[in-house]
Amino acid sequence: MSDDFNMSMRKFLKQVGVTSQQAIEKAMREGAVAGQAVPVRAVITIPELGMTHEVTGTITAPDAEQE
Repeated sequence: MSDDFNMSMRKFLKQVGVTSQQAIEKAMREGAVAGQAVPVRAVITIPELGMTHEVTGTITAPDAEQE
């Protein structure tokens, strides 16, 4: 793959990672109970290519003394 493709992919994925982490941390601070495990799902789509990619998992809120 070309250098331009690799750089644009890395830039996009970095943006996804950073902004997603910030949004998740904010949501957990505002709504999660300490130690609570919550399911999470991320979906990336490229409509022009007919592509959908889904990742699921669980994130556990920090204990109260760790915040």
